[in-house]
Amino acid sequence: MTSIPLLITSPHPCSYLADNFAQSAFVKPQFTLTNGVYSQLISHGFRRSGDDVYTPRCENCSQCVPVRLAVKQFLPNRRQKRCLQKNVDTTVTIKPVAFEQKHYEMYLRYQNQRHAGGNMANTRPEEYLNFLGSTWCDTQFIEFSIAGELAALAIVDCLDNALSAVYTFFDPKFSDYSLGVYAVLWQISTAQEQGIDWLYLGFWIADCQKMNYKIQYQPLQGLINQQWQFLKK
Repeated sequence: MTSIPLLITSPHPCSYLADNFAQSAFVKPQFTLTNGVYSQLISHGFRRSGDDVYTPRCENCSQCVPVRLAVKQFLPNRRQKRCLQKNVDTTVTIKPVAFEQKHYEMYLRYQNQRHAGGNMANTRPEEYLNFLGSTWCDTQFIEFSIAGELAALAIVDCLDNALSAVYTFFDPKFSDYSLGVYAVLWQISTAQEQGIDWLYLGFWIADCQKMNYKIQYQPLQGLINQQWQFLKK
């Protein structure tokens, strides 16, 4: 892979582990990113946030483990089967990246319900779209509707031989439908139908409750010491 120029951030409070400090290595903005280049970078542990591509680079911590699911070998567990049954009538619409007021309002409801007090609860429209979309990545907005009403939105990057789950949010009134789980299951099914090998799920952090759920999707691989290896529950 071509040498990628990186910019290392200063230490800052970690968003996931209390009392820890974090650092990241960002691809320098001057470097031209494409969908193909990112397809290689994500296989080396990088992740997209808007147009920015980064990887954790913490001095004394390695708990952020990039993970990907081998979708062709996936079989749903009991809880995931219940989720599929619960959403048997949920409908899906695939859309290009674009600002829609109904998406944005649902995003704010989700943030205020699930992450009250966080910075994202006061996100402005342009910040919202800059966070989820990208000027160079092949990204789709996946709408999930229940009884004709918008219930969730999943943001998915379509890469070379992989999908990447960027972010999912839902209307709190539909919490009982486990739409975060269903969105991942839908992406797995879509990857299987398209003959794609991998679904990237971001970072798994064993000691962080909101990030350790990913271990429930098996067989899961983690990038440890720059080698992909299977992780067991």
